[in-house]
Amino acid sequence: MVHRHLADVVGGHRGKYPVITITGPRQSGKTTLARAVFPDLPYASFENPDVLEYATDDPRGFLARYPDGAVFDEVQRAPEIIQYLQQIVDEAGPRVCYVLTGSQQFGLVSRVSQSLAGRSAVVHLLPFSLAERYPSGVQADLDEILHTGLYPPIHDRGLDPGTWFDSYIQLYVERDVRQLINVRDLGTFSRFVRLCAGRTGQMLNRTQLADDTGVSVNTASAWLSVLEASYLVFFLQPHLENFNKRLVKSPKLYFYDVGLAARLLGIQSPRELAFHSWRGHLFETFVVSEMMKQEHNRGALPRLFWWRNSAGLEIDLLAEHAEKLQPIEIKAGATITRGSFTGIERWLELAGDRATLPTLIYGGDEAGDRRGVRYRSWRSLAGEPREPGRCHEAATRTP
Repeated sequence: MVHRHLADVVGGHRGKYPVITITGPRQSGKTTLARAVFPDLPYASFENPDVLEYATDDPRGFLARYPDGAVFDEVQRAPEIIQYLQQIVDEAGPRVCYVLTGSQQFGLVSRVSQSLAGRSAVVHLLPFSLAERYPSGVQADLDEILHTGLYPPIHDRGLDPGTWFDSYIQLYVERDVRQLINVRDLGTFSRFVRLCAGRTGQMLNRTQLADDTGVSVNTASAWLSVLEASYLVFFLQPHLENFNKRLVKSPKLYFYDVGLAARLLGIQSPRELAFHSWRGHLFETFVVSEMMKQEHNRGALPRLFWWRNSAGLEIDLLAEHAEKLQPIEIKAGATITRGSFTGIERWLELAGDRATLPTLIYGGDEAGDRRGVRYRSWRSLAGEPREPGRCHEAATRTP
């Protein structure tokens, strides 16, 4: 079984919080993680109709069966349970341990925040990170990663990614969406999701997205909230430090899993990605989502942003470290060129001593430093940076 980096964080919360909430997209491994970290706790899934009916009709009687704690799976389907848990954990304190899992961010987390504030630790489990999937070194090329993505079932069971993604989207549209909002035309919503995939790694324009879909801006905004609540997409907010220039203030849209975005774009195989027009956006999606996973896997709230001013100068990713800002540029090409560093060097001039560890992540295999900027292979996201070599030195001289 793949070791999940979040396991140590989750296990460390036991004895400190009476409730631990694990949320994330469907099929990201929440149940497997919870049962592996807490094998001594009884387990109940609210996906089981009998369990759901019992918990809904008689929440007090249901919880009386688990006085010392339990793993409750997909708990957003039985929100009454969360309310009744408050009294139990207030009386018992941290000696009990209830682990709640759920795949609908807003509904679950908001209920936990309302009823269990200060009593629950909340963590987010996303699909495999590159380091989790390849702990001994990446055994795949970049285009394969971009095509396959990192959802656990594809890798655990060796499934065909296209078939699995098609089923995943169908299940999601037919089931989860209808639980969150009333979508009358599933065909229009499906088109909306695919149009979102065509905007991954780009600044979000809700009006244009609504026009292209044929719905109102309010509907598009509501549907985007559904995608975010179900952990299909996230929004990278702009960093608003202007350095004397007016800023772009719109977020950028990303998919949590690059393979899902690629499938929604109609990409059928890794070979298609070599010269595909969306390769750069998919590569950026992959890198940014990996950075998000790294933060969540530490149990931290990501402090990641993007930055662009009115003059067109843009930094793909800004990581906030205390009072310092780490600029990260993302280039899909396998070759380092002089122009690869232009944007980050211009930003460094504006940022002055606010900047730290400027980094370029690119689609090649070498690592090194050039003019004060670190360049790292995409493989370094799995924790395997390489020292510069002769091959790299030749690449850096390419005009």
